Amino acid sequence: MPYDDIYLEVEDKMDKAFQVCAEELKGVRTGRASPALVDHIRVEYYGSLTPLKQIAAISTPDPTLIQIKAFDPSALKEIEKAILKSDIGITPQNDGKIIRLPIPALSEERRKQYAKMAKEITEKALVAIRNVRRDANKLADTEEKEAKLTEDEKFRLKEEIQKALDEHEKKIADLLDKKTKEIMQV
Repeated sequence: MPYDDIYLEVEDKMDKAFQVCAEELKGVRTGRASPALVDHIRVEYYGSLTPLKQIAAISTPDPTLIQIKAFDPSALKEIEKAILKSDIGITPQNDGKIIRLPIPALSEERRKQYAKMAKEITEKALVAIRNVRRDANKLADTEEKEAKLTEDEKFRLKEEIQKALDEHEKKIADLLDKKTKEIMQV
């Protein structure tokens, strides 16, 4: 496998790990209403699990309320069930037309739990990108042994892989800092 292909694959896999981390962090509560809190919820709709955002309009009319308006009003009961089964810890209020999710203020203990959850999500992403580095370094060693890369190319490639890792670790750390500040903000 050529030098450039190995590096591009590393970049691609690290970017994907970062994107997954960013998406998972969106679902962590911060004390403010955000449609991302309910994005991951799947609703039993005509026999299949459907993402909530595909069957309802989700809005936040103010920082303490999420409103869900189903495109098909007959789906409201199933949406309500799915929200109750989810791990967001908010009881929906269904008036027959719209489901409202009042976002209660977070206690200090709850904020710390959510901050810890955010840290765990970023740790998984860090492990993933470090595994990408390990696999790419092994591949570089193999390619050198098979004479597809020179020794200089191998060392240069390993340096580039390390730089990519450092950049992605910083991006993930910045993401965690930002999310932790949002969570801890009163």
